[in-house]
Amino acid sequence: MALNTTVYDKFRNAFEQKCFRLITEAYKTSLGEKVIQLDWNENDISSELHRHIKANPLRSKWKISTNVEANIPKDILKVKGFADKLPRIDFRLTSFISTYECEYFFEAKNLRQNDSALKRRYIATGIDNFVSKKYENGSLIAYLLEGKTEETIEGINSLLKKDKRQDEILNYSSNKWFKSYYESNHSGIRILKHFILDFTTISN
Repeated sequence: MALNTTVYDKFRNAFEQKCFRLITEAYKTSLGEKVIQLDWNENDISSELHRHIKANPLRSKWKISTNVEANIPKDILKVKGFADKLPRIDFRLTSFISTYECEYFFEAKNLRQNDSALKRRYIATGIDNFVSKKYENGSLIAYLLEGKTEETIEGINSLLKKDKRQDEILNYSSNKWFKSYYESNHSGIRILKHFILDFTTISN
């Protein structure tokens, strides 16, 4: 018997909130440990956060599986080398309700207030990969390694406006798990969620 759509939607929404909580608690734990360095690559930081997600007792309680650098299955022509062309995303979290699997994805990008190239990359390989639906059912995480959150977001928004994409700028919003949270609107996918993880205090 098919799972009731309302029941599935409630489970999916609750699962998304659990994913937000796990990534938030991993971030807070990493701040306390001060292991992450400000010259680390994105994958280095993601690996460290993933370690904390796996160690969180809530993950086991909620029966959530997680892995990093996950392939996203796509319907593409399967010839030699096809697996190398599958899109890869930084975090994949999954859980089951009955026989149905829920998935949620996070794509992570490094950001620095005075680095326009990183902001451009955040747009081109972060925002645009969700807009094009290369990535689906997920959110963006920014690892802020230098500067202030507000000024960095203003820089991203300035680039979007320069590209005549002012309707897609990031707007501050409220989130019960995280204070530095933004949303942007895009045709075709509606709301894209952005979590800014500020690591600049680690050096203090």
